Amino acid sequence: MDQAATTRGRSKVRWWVAGLMWAAIAINYIDRTVLAAAAPRIQSEFHLGAVQMGVVMSAFFWSYALLQLPAGFLADRFGQKKVLGFAVLWWSLATAMTGFANGFKSLVGLRVALGAGEAGAYPSNAGIAAKWFPLRERATVAGIFDSGSKFGGAIALPLIAAMLTAFDWKITFALTGLLGLVWFAFWQFSFSDSPRDHKRVNAAELAHIYSDQPAQQQDSEARPRLRKLFAHRNIWAMCIGFFMINYNSYFFITWLPTYLVKARGMTMMEMGWMASLPLLVSIVVEIAAGWASDRVYASGKLSLTATRKLFLVIGLVMASSIGFAAFADSAAVAVLLLCIAKSGTTVAASQVWALPADVAPRGAVSMVAGVQNTVSNIGGVVGPIVTGAIVGATGSFVPALVVSSALIGVAILNYLFLLGKVEPIRFDAASTQHSAREPHSADLAG
Repeated sequence: MDQAATTRGRSKVRWWVAGLMWAAIAINYIDRTVLAAAAPRIQSEFHLGAVQMGVVMSAFFWSYALLQLPAGFLADRFGQKKVLGFAVLWWSLATAMTGFANGFKSLVGLRVALGAGEAGAYPSNAGIAAKWFPLRERATVAGIFDSGSKFGGAIALPLIAAMLTAFDWKITFALTGLLGLVWFAFWQFSFSDSPRDHKRVNAAELAHIYSDQPAQQQDSEARPRLRKLFAHRNIWAMCIGFFMINYNSYFFITWLPTYLVKARGMTMMEMGWMASLPLLVSIVVEIAAGWASDRVYASGKLSLTATRKLFLVIGLVMASSIGFAAFADSAAVAVLLLCIAKSGTTVAASQVWALPADVAPRGAVSMVAGVQNTVSNIGGVVGPIVTGAIVGATGSFVPALVVSSALIGVAILNYLFLLGKVEPIRFDAASTQHSAREPHSADLAG
């Protein structure tokens, strides 16, 4: 049978799975953004000061950053279906329950609960990508599921603003919480941890999924000890690079509205449209970048290592445009450069979220993704604080944006020289931990 006939007869369940992964991340970002839109009403109703409201807003990241690694470990140990399903159910209930908050303490507790649930999303998705997609499609699926964060962030504020206009803020939290419950029902009935166990995956699709997956470790339950993981240069390179990227990225969801109003003189209405533009543009760019990098790798012209590094550098060069935006003569040019910068971070992200599946031992993909995302979220926490301190000390956004651009330069050097060959990390038997149960043959790559 020729390739065209094989392709026509191949089921496409993995792309349905990619859609569910995308939806989980989109809901993730919608649910975490509700508080920002509802904050004025909540602050007024509960008589919260600015400091108290700041604590409420930051409480999400306390648990979100700290639980990335445990969430990844649990996903590898018990399966992504259970962990991601439970995570979405947990954070959706935490979102809905926020409508029953009665003051500062309950708001903080519910935001911590939200972060605990949402910590399971990205590590689980990285593990699913390793199981359900061949090497030559992993950047595409990484671009797809990570673009959900931009979609969720871009539509959340106008969508929630409309809901807040029509309903009480408490009802708004309940309605957004329902999104995850609907997703959970689809997830439970249409996903299996292994494509071998899915009734709708035919033999042609299964052969395609396993066609170029590396053997990695034949025991799918073998997980390296954390100390051994941190001894590997590629893990350090992944963490350092993503830290720098997130430092840059968080500017777009924290300080960008203030920058557009105070430094560029925009009205609130103008700011609302312009602040969402970089996110909307980057959705298309990220998916296209993932697809393009997979086509380059599949062509055989570049190795996996060269492909990942090429697109990382292209994306980061684009991201450095944030520094040029500071010196733009007009607001329109500044917004254009910021769109390029944000799109650049997403080009890099399409590779960043493919790397855990590329380098992790097979039983530790979600754990490696958790390690990477833990460090990256530290960058997300530090970035807004440092930017605020620079703006406060200088009275200008110019040096803050130049610092962001300089850190992107560090990220480029990191990926070029610290990141080594992109291939599965191998450990001897003494360096791994095994679960009590025996590996099932269905979990092994073909």
